[in-house]
Amino acid sequence: MKKLLTVAAALALVLSFDSCKKKENNQFAGVDGDYVTGTPLPDRIEGSNFFGGNVQRGQFAPVYFGYDSFSVSDSELIKLEKVATAMKSINKTLIIAGFTDERGTEEYNRGLGEKRAGAVRDALISMGVSGSKIQTVSFGEEMPADPGSGESAWALNRRAEFGVVK
Repeated sequence: MKKLLTVAAALALVLSFDSCKKKENNQFAGVDGDYVTGTPLPDRIEGSNFFGGNVQRGQFAPVYFGYDSFSVSDSELIKLEKVATAMKSINKTLIIAGFTDERGTEEYNRGLGEKRAGAVRDALISMGVSGSKIQTVSFGEEMPADPGSGESAWALNRRAEFGVVK
């Protein structure tokens, strides 16, 4: 009985080490890593601040997200199709900025904003836009579209906005 218990404990220990091995890390540019489908992120264009004078904002409608989500809904994909069509016909860089509402920690919101920008980037790449023409940035809960508090304000703040480098 004691021998059986020792073997079972040793087997459990071996299995626990196996589950600790590193998993393959498929990261996406602008989210966690440096590449999307083999395309490296472009270098940041000097002075291409999202709110700077060399970035044209407001050309495309913002994409909105559900609470605590970075999934692009079907209704928002229609907006992205318009962005993709335009970006395929011009040779300019697109900056996608991800934002969140005020709920959550600053660190969490910065990460969620980056995931939102990355999800939009991935959708545009799947629509044929070159990944080398897209940069992402996250502002998290900073710079809300609506400074109010409550669901209607929060819904406007959970977004991704676009800027085209002139």
